[in-house]
Amino acid sequence: MANDGNLWQHMHDQLVAGELLEQVKVYATEYLQQVNDQRVFPDEAALGGLAHFDEPLPQAVGDSEAILQNLHEYGAPATTAQIGGRYFGFVNGGILPVGLAARWLADAWDQTAGLYLTSPIAAKLEHISEKWMVDLLGLPAGTAMGVVTGTSNATMCGLAAGRNTLLKNQGWDVNEQGLAGSPAIRVVMGAHAHGSVKKALALIGIGQKQIEIVPIDNQGRMDPTQLPELDNRTLLILQAGNVNSGAFDDFVTLCQRAKDAGAWVHIDGAFGLWAAASPNTRHLTAGIERADSWSVDGHKTLNTPYDCGLILCRDRAALTAAMQATGDYIQYSEDRDNMLYTMDMSRQARGITLWATLKYLGREGVAALIDRLCDHAALFSEQLQAAGFRVLNDVVFNQVLVACDSPNLTETTLRHIQQSGECWCGGSKWFGEPVIRISVCNWMTTPQDVERSVRAFAKARENAILEITTQTE
Repeated sequence: MANDGNLWQHMHDQLVAGELLEQVKVYATEYLQQVNDQRVFPDEAALGGLAHFDEPLPQAVGDSEAILQNLHEYGAPATTAQIGGRYFGFVNGGILPVGLAARWLADAWDQTAGLYLTSPIAAKLEHISEKWMVDLLGLPAGTAMGVVTGTSNATMCGLAAGRNTLLKNQGWDVNEQGLAGSPAIRVVMGAHAHGSVKKALALIGIGQKQIEIVPIDNQGRMDPTQLPELDNRTLLILQAGNVNSGAFDDFVTLCQRAKDAGAWVHIDGAFGLWAAASPNTRHLTAGIERADSWSVDGHKTLNTPYDCGLILCRDRAALTAAMQATGDYIQYSEDRDNMLYTMDMSRQARGITLWATLKYLGREGVAALIDRLCDHAALFSEQLQAAGFRVLNDVVFNQVLVACDSPNLTETTLRHIQQSGECWCGGSKWFGEPVIRISVCNWMTTPQDVERSVRAFAKARENAILEITTQTE
């Protein structure tokens, strides 16, 4: 086809006819209809089927229909059932139907979301979503929002804005002078800060020796009584939702201390910042409005499609200065230009699915979603304890930390859970002890899913005890 000059016409005809999209619609519908029945993690046969994709780069133009069929036949079975009701790993959210549909439409539009002139609709919907998010979370009026890939990216944006502002207050312009020879910046954060925070700090030129670690309590919250003296050179990093326990720092006390000292406060709220959107969990986030920047994911608690991270910053000028981009060819407008608030100049229009999700759920729907996740986490805790497991954290949000009677039994039980295909959870360490980490983050999860998963836990523990006993005989 590439040699007869008809390739481009053929592709044009494919777009107009929509046959490929109809083919994908059939495959996607089949997948969605059975996702709750498939193994949560693929079995060896499905993983072995991935070898089908091992081949040299084709020489000639291929068959579109056959390519999609290959994805359906060999790709779909090797997926994790993340959007189903029994996936509890890595705080990975599900996907609302309206978000999925909006994503398909946005993909067909294929908008470059950087400038108003490249996509007025992307600019408009991110502008509206910004106002809705600020209102929903109770943040200061005028707070700016950028839509990025995830909290790792959002955290880096917030910390860059904070670093630049602290240096500017000392008479140092990073954009003009760089970092070489700049005044020293301090970083203060809790002992359980997420690994992505350290990565973000390294990427903006702040090393381990500049970090001061604050001791934490038995839930992973920063201990305010052990907070060092802060000053106007300090980045204070707090957590809305400990990555393991789901615990929240004391924002009222800590943010006030920072404000009095002229420090910059960033709150890492990847999944937990959403607690501010429900009357039943809002108390957990009391005081967050006193911070300077916040990072949060739509693709976690809100269940937008992947990927959708958000950076929010009280000082709009500070964020845009940190994310600056110049060039004679760049045509800014009098409307919103999305690239001013992120590192990306070219990116997909993630704000379209964010808008669609918020528009669909509304304030009451978002609150109901958050409450649903928390209720199911509490049910998990109750039923696991009744089954003889230890729950090591106060279940205040969507995280449950589980252990057996010994570290070896916990680790072996986790392996059997993951191999079972009934549900999937990750492992972690909690004050040095191996734990099974349950993250309830999907609207699809039902009480029946929780009960079924608890039975899988109990069966996995039985198998683990048998395995350990056999090994020691």
